[in-house]
Order: sequence, then C-alpha cells, then structure tokens
Amino acid sequence: MVNRKNKTETDKSNTSKNDLNNGLTRRGFLKGAGAGVVTAAVTPAATFATGDSSPTPSDDDGLLTATLRLEINGQSHNLQVEARNTLADALRDKLDITGPKVVCDRGECGACTVILDGKLVFSCMTLALDANGKKIETVEGLADGEELHPLQEAFIEKDALMCGFCTPGFLMSSKALLETNANPTPEEIKEGLSGNICRCGTYPHVFEAVNSAAKKMRNGG
Repeated sequence: MVNRKNKTETDKSNTSKNDLNNGLTRRGFLKGAGAGVVTAAVTPAATFATGDSSPTPSDDDGLLTATLRLEINGQSHNLQVEARNTLADALRDKLDITGPKVVCDRGECGACTVILDGKLVFSCMTLALDANGKKIETVEGLADGEELHPLQEAFIEKDALMCGFCTPGFLMSSKALLETNANPTPEEIKEGLSGNICRCGTYPHVFEAVNSAAKKMRNGG
C-alpha cells in the first residue's frame, strides 16, 4: 500500500529539485506569471498615455510608469505615475491637491469625488491613466480667488459640515447636480448626493445648503 503522505512529500521534493536544476523556482514562476498578467492589463493604457511604443519601466522595481497630462481646475500638469496609481494618488501625493479625501478607498463613501470631463467619479477607484488629457475639477477650483462659490457659502451659512472629511465630495456632487438641474426638489437633492456618506450625520444641513445655493444661483448669485 502506498503511503500518500510520503509520496506527496517525495513529489514535492522532486519538483523543487527539478525547478532548481532548470534555474526556476516555484516562487519565481508565480512572480513572473503575475507580472505578465499586470503587463498585459496595463500596457494599452500606458502606451496611449505616453505616446511611445511601450511604457517605461521604473528603475526601482520594474513597475510600469507613464507620463500624463492632467487638466486640473484649468491648469495643465505633467506628471509621471505608476500604472497602478489611482487618480486620488496622483492628485494628493504627486500634485498636493488634497481636497479629495481618501477615506474608505473602495468607492463607497464619496469623500474623494471629483468631476472628470463633466462626470462625477470616485478618484480612489479611477486609474490616473484613465484621466490622461481629461478635464478634472476638484474642490480647490470652486472658489474664484477670494470669492467663494455659492455652494461653499451656503455650506458655511447652514452649518453643513462637522469633521469636514466628507465636505469636498459633497460640494463636488452638489456642483454636478446643480449644473444639470438648477431647481432640484428635495428628493432630487437627496438622490443627487446619494453617493456621499457623512458619518457625522449632517445630512439635513447639507440638503438645506444645496437648496439655498440653488436659489441663489438661479437669482444670479
């Protein structure tokens, strides 16, 4: 009768010896296979972003990098990112644009919300590569110099913020809502902000602020 345990251990030992004789380890194979999958997934985007025939690997760990041009709040920025970097990473870590907050980091809380080519996106779930050449609006672009946007004024007047981590996302979602619906009903305001979470529970103040700003903006304010 064959001892399965001894047979398994013998097979593993023989496999390890064969790997070593061929200059290949199980760890090395898995690492190489994983790298191949990542390369296949990001190469088209990276190639498009750089305009070169192939992405440029970094000197540190072989991760693919690309040079992007991001149009942020009316200003053009060129920066180099890794293929795995999110738009939130690029904004916060590389450009010091810290309005978008990374709170849940999984596209659930809305604190990192920005407007990308006119559409609301969670920047923690959007690859920086996908924003190449597109127009990005963050909370930093709401004010006109020292003059606050009506939404910012309303949030202050209606006490629509407490800890403040969710506020930038709420402001950007509110801006996108009012750009498409200048006279929203209370239900439409709630629906328009449904992708944003406030752990402090200031929802009534937020909804009131958006309604107040909408009236002011309709009156030319």
